[in-house]
Amino acid sequence: MRKCYIFLLVGLWLQAESKTWFVGPLSNFKVPSAVASLVNDGDSVWIEAGEYTKDVCLWKANNLFISGNGGYAKLNAERTAYGGKAIWVISGNNMRVEFIEFSNCEVVDRNGAGIRLEGKNLVVRHCYFHHNQNGILAGNNPESDVLIEHSEFSTNGAGDGFSHNIYINHLRSLTIRYSYFHHAYYGHEIKTRADRNVILYNRITNEEGDASYEIDIPNGGPSLVMGNVIQQSKFSDNNTIISYGREGLTNTGPHNFYFIHNTVVNNEDKGILFNIQSKTDTLLSINNIISGKLTILSGIPNTTIQSNNVVRMNIVDMAFKDPANYNYYLTSISPGIDSGIIINNAFLGYELMADKEYLHPVDWKSRYNDQIPDVGAHENQQITKSRDEKTNKRSFVWFYDAFTEQLYLNAKESGPVETSVNLLDLHGNLRSQQQFNGELTISLNGMPVGIYLLSILQNNKVITQKFVKSN
Repeated sequence: MRKCYIFLLVGLWLQAESKTWFVGPLSNFKVPSAVASLVNDGDSVWIEAGEYTKDVCLWKANNLFISGNGGYAKLNAERTAYGGKAIWVISGNNMRVEFIEFSNCEVVDRNGAGIRLEGKNLVVRHCYFHHNQNGILAGNNPESDVLIEHSEFSTNGAGDGFSHNIYINHLRSLTIRYSYFHHAYYGHEIKTRADRNVILYNRITNEEGDASYEIDIPNGGPSLVMGNVIQQSKFSDNNTIISYGREGLTNTGPHNFYFIHNTVVNNEDKGILFNIQSKTDTLLSINNIISGKLTILSGIPNTTIQSNNVVRMNIVDMAFKDPANYNYYLTSISPGIDSGIIINNAFLGYELMADKEYLHPVDWKSRYNDQIPDVGAHENQQITKSRDEKTNKRSFVWFYDAFTEQLYLNAKESGPVETSVNLLDLHGNLRSQQQFNGELTISLNGMPVGIYLLSILQNNKVITQKFVKSN
């Protein structure tokens, strides 16, 4: 089932005779609204990086790809909206939006959104929604799937408690991955009425804000929340962290809520982790860190399965690396280390063992697996990745040691084969260039945390491999 939805969402909806449009100060079309009524099904629109003020529009064509070009295209609505709805109203189907920043949309009914989805099927990647009355507001469509990846939602909400960082109505499915939700303005960080919900490897932290729930799934339905960092502010407007089914279990069942390998921190002086509608079919909570003064469960599900959750009322006792700055990586003395169990099961098409971690900001890294899992969203380990790579002349072994901040490269066979090794960051900047003939150590000391590229050139053959410099 997962493969069907994701394939549908991320596939390119190719059309015959599609056209590419360019928007920007030096183009024939200066603002996005200038092409919105001209594009046809299957077209692509590239918007030059920069700010576009009070430019709002309707996209009616299907199968569009729209992206910022050279950085974020910043759409600052300055309290305007198309049709009293949003910066972009999307009535076409199968839209993909990347590298767009949506901000400052306000309307009289307090539902002004960055994107208002009226069609079906939307993919949002590498976008930033802030200071709107809703980040994304999606209408009802039982045939629609929404996928959000690598995106940030901040300070959205009208302050009335009915508008949110993201508000998804009755769709077929919602999937959110590798994204950052924070500082919703008196609303929820995530509110979804979709029939099926998959929330994986995100940071959902209200920090010092005044949001309400971190996750609200008011009408139930099968939902998986795995690998997330979730934090409630001491100033929260509501002490519930996750609400499920509390407006009625009206979605298509079974009403199963699975909560696995998450790190939860409550900075309020009291709170409720799970506010669950009684008669929910199943609540399953395994391999989580639960930290702070919390009532774990309010409500009586038909079946409750809780196992290998590490709970501490005092956040200090969890021995996080730097909780004051929302760094909830485990130190070597944390009770969460090696406290998990392996779950040999799947739900909604996903194996119930976290294989990734959220990497701030809006990214992910592979999760180390030693068959003795830590609980929570992060695995404590020193070696983050080891990989054998082969060219036509030599086989290599390399690994990055997070403790020493050194990258080690070794040849498995000896021989006088000259090899060039380049280290680049994701922006393409060359960080190190060295010759290699057997053993090599590259220091990453002082380089920022993030994703890097190791490029090995030998005899006109190039191997490129990503790795993560972690905390």
